[in-house]
Amino acid sequence: MCSQEDEGYRLLKEYANGFMVSQVLFAACELGVFELLAEALEPLDSAAVSSRLGSSPRGTELLLDTCVSLKLLQAAVRGGKAVYANTELASTYLVRGSPRSQRDMLLYSGRTAYVCWCHLAEAVREGRNQYPKAFGIPSEELFSAIYRSEDERLRFMEGLQDVWRLEGASVLAAFDLSPFPLICDLGGGSGALARACVSLYPGCRVIVFDIPGVVRMAKRHFSAWEDERISFHEGDFFKDPLPEADLYILARVLHDWTDAKCCHLLQRLYRACRTGGGVLVIESLLDADGRGPLTTLLYSLNMLVQTEGRERTPAQYRALLAPAGFRDVQCRRTGGTYDAVLARK
Repeated sequence: MCSQEDEGYRLLKEYANGFMVSQVLFAACELGVFELLAEALEPLDSAAVSSRLGSSPRGTELLLDTCVSLKLLQAAVRGGKAVYANTELASTYLVRGSPRSQRDMLLYSGRTAYVCWCHLAEAVREGRNQYPKAFGIPSEELFSAIYRSEDERLRFMEGLQDVWRLEGASVLAAFDLSPFPLICDLGGGSGALARACVSLYPGCRVIVFDIPGVVRMAKRHFSAWEDERISFHEGDFFKDPLPEADLYILARVLHDWTDAKCCHLLQRLYRACRTGGGVLVIESLLDADGRGPLTTLLYSLNMLVQTEGRERTPAQYRALLAPAGFRDVQCRRTGGTYDAVLARK
């Protein structure tokens, strides 16, 4: 085979084996490998890891060695045995309690998103999410399916907290939001983005607006409500009265819904918004031709298998915002996963 054919075959194998890499990461998180090694006083051999995790010796050794190859763990030989410790990557992103931990989002991805993705072909054929096939539950009420149990709701909220822990400051700094003293974060969940907002703009107040079950869980499991600048308001943003505000934040909201539902929501926001105020849309933006970036395209497929929406281009967001009455639409790339679109009333 020529070198070009060799490269094509290598890429094909890399793509085909991608799910295996994901499952190694998910399994190591679920089993608690990284927490165990973080808490250990010294590197541990596979027998010690197996004993403490209650996992099989053979399976544990295979998993640990694969994690070494993936640069999630490091190995050394002591007394003729391999011993394992976390790499900096694992210590930073995979250990619960790290200020940059992504463990909860990975657990959500492994236990929920991955199961839906097993039905991607059906989603493409049918053009709808796969909760009925993946979990045997109806999906006509989207968030009843997404929050299919109290545990799942908490896992989803913890996962989003991981996301905004790393991405929140950059998207909120894409535009100067200090002229907006009262901000309403629609679908704000645990209040993680609200906390990032009041940290970046100390003079503002933030109302987190979400459905009753989410608000109750936010107050029970998360600490944002302890900040006097953050308040929580229960309601359904498609039908209940919206709090008056200077700025509405829609972070990872519009990508869940059809164009028709997005237009309906934006019209409601425009009517509730104070004159001179606006809306900040936080989403992963597609390129103008809709064929990249790859991560955003994958997220758009994830919207197909898990929601009724999609990721969009800047022009597509302008086309949603303009009929609602919003003007002066500006799009800013952040260089991270999520970008920002600001429009004014």
